[in-house]
Parts: sequence; structure tokens; C-alpha cells
Amino acid sequence: MVKKNIGTVTYPLTNGMRAEPLVIINGRVIDPEQGIDGTRAVVLDGGAVRAVAENVPPEYSGAGVIDAAGCWVVPGLVDMHVHLREPGREDKETIATGTQAAAAGGFTAVACMPNTAPVLDEDSKIRYVIQRGEDCPCRIYPIGAITKGLEGEELAPMGEMVDTGAVAVSDDGKPVSNSSVMRNAFNYSKSFNIPVICHSEESTLSAKGHMNEGLVSTRLGIRGIPVVAETIAVSRDILLAEYTRARIHIAHVSTAGSVRLVREAKARGVNVTAETCAHYITLTDEDIGMYDTNKKMNPPLRTAVDREAILAGLADGTIDVIASDHAPHTPEEKDVEFDNAAFGVIGLETSLAIALTMLVNKGILTPAQMVDRMSAAPNRILGLAGGTLKAGSPADVTVIDPSVKWTVDPSLFFSKSRNSPFIGMELTGAAAYTILGGRVVYRRG
Repeated sequence: MVKKNIGTVTYPLTNGMRAEPLVIINGRVIDPEQGIDGTRAVVLDGGAVRAVAENVPPEYSGAGVIDAAGCWVVPGLVDMHVHLREPGREDKETIATGTQAAAAGGFTAVACMPNTAPVLDEDSKIRYVIQRGEDCPCRIYPIGAITKGLEGEELAPMGEMVDTGAVAVSDDGKPVSNSSVMRNAFNYSKSFNIPVICHSEESTLSAKGHMNEGLVSTRLGIRGIPVVAETIAVSRDILLAEYTRARIHIAHVSTAGSVRLVREAKARGVNVTAETCAHYITLTDEDIGMYDTNKKMNPPLRTAVDREAILAGLADGTIDVIASDHAPHTPEEKDVEFDNAAFGVIGLETSLAIALTMLVNKGILTPAQMVDRMSAAPNRILGLAGGTLKAGSPADVTVIDPSVKWTVDPSLFFSKSRNSPFIGMELTGAAAYTILGGRVVYRRG
């Protein structure tokens, strides 16, 4: 058991014992996959959802109870873009601390990126991550590398990694610049029915840049990264996907141009999905202020015009997923000059609250749309079993308190790192309970 004064994380397994029956009552059940939005009882037993009903079935009258009055009861949230840093950089994060942070953020599953040390580019490394995550408080789904060593030259053994448990492939952190290699990856991925997650960046345009290229970068005297560095790469990846008929997912969309390209591609029938992150929903390059390195990430914070386009893309379904791109760093990597600081921010423990505060409470998304973007859609894209409370589905549930108010203080986080871009921000809403396989693994307060 791990305790902090924001809540308690408990590991879910008890010597392989069957989870005791648990009933969640009086909550507003939101399940967009079934079209449910109303007060219901949710019955969990044996690691699965048994019923969503108006009343508790008589046979479960003696079960354990969670009274979710005033809360939402939703399918377990999934963050499909997380950097757990293990193996190799356990000083930043470990599988244990990262999954504790995920549970505290309301996530019952995360998909972890392969840019570890060593890179997750073969089946033995995928197996290592899966084994390390077996007793953790959320499910871990590894993403294998597209190319060996993330070098962009030779394809990694995709089939072996998928057979071992990889749910997608990506060279996230580095673009695959060679279009022939990317075309081959797209063709190969079709054999395994997995998405290729694209880090869309034209590196000759972004090289040596540290923030968005524009008026703010000029004022601060920082070399910028132009929006076209992203949109050129998004365009190439979409065109290759259209040509090969592969399934692709565009990671961390940050520009208005990328939103437009994805929208147009979907209209043409291209098999493309996309995600954005809490920081692009909330912040712009103006928020960097006096060289705040906790607001340095790649792709960088863009302009207010880009932010508005992302909000519109989330509202109309062009952008399918809200992810965190949780990228922990040590203080030594952030407490330096802006140009020398590492790219990346943490987000597992703030993504849900940002979505509630900036999207639902402002009327940009309905609660059901938010649940779709953070649960149902990631499950669909990765081919997972969750994302719904339908009878027989995994008993992975997030109970959300939509009204609790709190201030972001990373010193209280379960993550090993503190590089949040939202320090001091007042947010509304948080996970009250995170339930994995029918067992409570996180309880707030």
C-alpha cells in the first residue's frame, strides 16, 4: 500500500484470490458504448461486470457497497500515450510509480511508449515490461518500436512483439524520416491488425528549436519549431496510410493544420485516428512566461488559434483521444536554461481534471463525449476489451467526483517526477475511486 495525503493506492492482487462481489450504487453511470447516462447500480463480481441495473439484483444484496452519490461511474479510463521510463531511466519514473500515478489519475490501463533504454524493439523487452506490470494497480500495454533502436532504418520484429503482447508500434520521440521504411511498416502492420502510432515531425525543420516559432519565440530570443514541421509529417503519414490502406494514429496533435488534415482524411475514408494532450487543450506559447521549462515539450505549445482548432476537433470527433504524453524528467533536467532543458511534462494525475475543467465544464464536450475520448476510443483503437460496462466486460471502473476542487501540487503526486505544466492551477474534478478487476486500487482522501 502506498499512501499520500491526496489518497491511497493499493495493489490489486491478493494471492490470486477471486475479487469479492462489489456493488456501486447511486452514481450517474455514463457508458457511451451502450448509450447509458443515468442513475444505475453497477455490479462487479469475479473480475467482470455482471450487471448495470436500476436496482441491485437480490443475489447481490450482501455484496460490498460503494455509495457513488454525486459521482459519475464510467468504464475505466485508458491513457494510450505514457512514458514509464523503465527500463533504463528509473531515476525519472518506474513501472511501479508510473502505475501508481495512473491509478490516482483514474486510469485503469496505460499504453507505454518504447523509447526506454534499451528500446522496446524485440519480444524479450516487451515481455519484461508485461512481467514487471503484473501486480501493478493498473494494466500495462506495451507499444513496440517501429524500427530497431528507434534509428529509423531497419524494421523491428513486429510480429514477435505483437505475439508477446505489444498492442501497437511507434518510434515516438523520434520521427521515421525515411518514407520507404514507414511505408513498409504500414504494410507490415496490416498483417497484425495493429495501429502504427506516428510521431509526426519533419526533423530538418524542427532541429535545434525549443518552442513554437512565432511572436513569442522572437520576443524571448528562443529558436522556434514551426507548425509546418508537424503538418508536413502528418500529411506524409496520412498519404502513406491512404496508399497502403493501413491503420494509423497521429500522436500529440498540436496544430490547426494537423486537425484540418485529419478531418479531411477521415472524410475521404482514410483509416486514421488522432489524439491530443491536456497541455494543448489548456495552454499556449504565451504561457511559457519567463522561460518556464515545465512548459517545454515536443511538439511545443502553439498559439491560441491552434488551441481553438484542437478544441473544435475534439468537439466534432476529428480528434478521437485525450492522452497525457506523460514524460517524467528529473529536476536536474528541468532546472536549467530553457534551451538546455529536456522536452516533456507529466500528466497522469492531472489529465482527467483538465478534461473536466477545460472541456466539460465549459460545454465543449458532454460528459459522455469525454468518457469516449478517455475510455471507449483508446480501447477501440488498441483493440482492448474495456471501454464499456457491458455485462461480461472487465470490472475496470473509474468513479469520478466532478465537483471536488483542488490545486495542482506535484509534491503530492505519486509520480516520481514533478515537471507538471499546471503547478498552482485550480482544477475541478478528480477520480474518487479507481477499480481494477473488481478491486479498489485507489481511493481519494
